[in-house]
Amino acid sequence: MVRGAIRGRGGMRGGGVRMPFKKTFVPRHPFDLTLAEMAFPKVVQPPDDSALTAALLKRNQDLCPTAVEQTAIANLVTKVQGVLDNLVVAPGDFSTCQLDEVRQVGSFKKGTMMTGNNVADIVVILKTLPTKEACEALSKKVEEDLKTAMKTEVVTKAEALSTSLHEKGFDIANRVAKVRVLIATLPQNIRKLEPETHLDAKVMQSHLAAIRHIRWFEENAHHSSIKVLIRILRDLTKRFEGFTPMSPWTLDLLAHLAIMNNPSRQALPINQAFRRVFQLLASGLFLPGSAGITDPCEVGHIRVHTSMTLEQQDVCCMTAQTLLRVLSHGGYRHILGLEGNASIASEMSVWDGVVVSPMERVYEKPTSEKKEGEEDEDMEAVEAEGEDDSME
Repeated sequence: MVRGAIRGRGGMRGGGVRMPFKKTFVPRHPFDLTLAEMAFPKVVQPPDDSALTAALLKRNQDLCPTAVEQTAIANLVTKVQGVLDNLVVAPGDFSTCQLDEVRQVGSFKKGTMMTGNNVADIVVILKTLPTKEACEALSKKVEEDLKTAMKTEVVTKAEALSTSLHEKGFDIANRVAKVRVLIATLPQNIRKLEPETHLDAKVMQSHLAAIRHIRWFEENAHHSSIKVLIRILRDLTKRFEGFTPMSPWTLDLLAHLAIMNNPSRQALPINQAFRRVFQLLASGLFLPGSAGITDPCEVGHIRVHTSMTLEQQDVCCMTAQTLLRVLSHGGYRHILGLEGNASIASEMSVWDGVVVSPMERVYEKPTSEKKEGEEDEDMEAVEAEGEDDSME
């Protein structure tokens, strides 16, 4: 709120019209005990967390792909990557489209794949405009070159390849693994795309963003503890509905923050980082008005949690608050999925005589019509006016 009239010459003198003031969004940082440790020194020794650490490592081992899955996806990726690289260097008589760059992205490249989801992603950047016909022609060319390269191999039924088209590109798969070839184009071509002729521009931008994400990840999040925590968090989003809206990129940044953002700048132990994730979410890291986590790969200080609706942000915080209380009373095995089920986030539970009741939702959808002169107190809306445009 601005107090007083406009100062200086002109101002409100002489019956001048008062200029409207634009509200300024000032983000707040949620309380983080790890960063405030100097102000809150421990008076007792922390409890022995070896059991939690062992449970986290066991859960990570259960979530890791099996040796058979890893071998199958690695072999398929190597073959597809080789064919695409050849089309970049020596396309030969293939002139339907021109390839500029081929990059592996996603969980396979990051080393955060999960068992049961044996899929790898490869982004192909075209020099030419990504027409639907060009995408189809490229898929047929890749399939043809793969079959030619595999003529000397003994191919079992499980290894027989098939190709399928979709709105993002095309898939090359067998019964045990799948490679998604995601089509993109040069940034200067985005404005030239036409919906009727070319692939969707927003899809192209998301594929270019995936390349920026993998570059950032390789430079900043290569620590093994970060990869372990990412895999566990991805499993939580599958089992707890309140965490589902968090995107894989949001989970990558959250895991990196929980492990590396501390006064010592050294990686925290996995058990401390796991607790810290729930503490941060419960304190409102992803709520309106929070500084949140700024996307390091985008321009304009975009906070990653603004991709979630206000209702989703509220439910995410509510779920974290409930699970943090469960975790504080020793219910980590139920949170990790080693015991019990996901009902602990939505139903009352008892832990050593302590009753943990689920939190209630706070956010209420605004009415369609506001009273005249009613001030909108939604701080998210103040910021999102310009922020959403840049995300689109």
